[in-house]
Amino acid sequence: MWVLAAIGSAVFAGITSILAKCGIRHTDSDVATAVRTIVVLAFAWLMAGVVGSIPTITQITTNSLLFLALSGLATGASWICYFKALSMGDVNKVVPIDKCSTVLTVLLAIVLFGETQNLAVKLVGCVGILVGTLMMIERKQQDHDVQGRSWMWYAVGSAVFAALTSILAKVGIEGVESNLATAIRTCFVLVMAWVVVAMRGKLGEVRGIDRHELLFICLSGVATGASWLCYYYAIQTGVVSVVVPIDKLSIVVAMAFSAAVFKETYTRRSLTGLAIIVASTLLMAVFR
Repeated sequence: MWVLAAIGSAVFAGITSILAKCGIRHTDSDVATAVRTIVVLAFAWLMAGVVGSIPTITQITTNSLLFLALSGLATGASWICYFKALSMGDVNKVVPIDKCSTVLTVLLAIVLFGETQNLAVKLVGCVGILVGTLMMIERKQQDHDVQGRSWMWYAVGSAVFAALTSILAKVGIEGVESNLATAIRTCFVLVMAWVVVAMRGKLGEVRGIDRHELLFICLSGVATGASWLCYYYAIQTGVVSVVVPIDKLSIVVAMAFSAAVFKETYTRRSLTGLAIIVASTLLMAVFR
């Protein structure tokens, strides 16, 4: 079941990238992140209520709550970097770099959680993902300006914080129902997102969001909520060093939609890189 949950997480995450891109064409990325977090929070608490886990909130230990909070803050930082990168660069370049969080997460899981089974396969898979990512990052002429260079750093920041999110969540979710854990950590993401908007003086921009883009922002929030519920169930019941690579297959969904919706084109080199990433991920998933 946790493998199926990880696959579900990948599908919804891929859809999230496209919906979010549609919602930040003219809307500031920080404002969009804060708004969509409200939708994710409502969705997460609704699911926690449906499964009846809310009454167990009093049983959560201080240690679990601390790590859930840290995980939420890391997620907020990852989101801010990710959607800033999406607003500046192409989906087919931002997403591969963001998915490099897989490598860091797997390495941390091996060191911190002792997930050393089939270690050689995991290390080979990590190398394959890195090689595939480098092949997919192709410079265009317009990439030489300041903004063209900046999106890459935001994407790298997103990957680092995403890796920390998975590790911190694995510790915090221990003994906590996955839907409830997702709802709690989203509270911290919400606070961080709106603090960033306030500190950057962008609160006034909320009322000016285009209704069409607001719809896509909200839909991306729903897709994110669905992805998280699947992901943290898989994290709780499965092997982190396997769940994360499967989840990152969302890159296939995201790139397919970006080609269809945004007409983004791919070279033979970038498609080869994608194939290497997918093959490496499947290798790690099959020989888990």
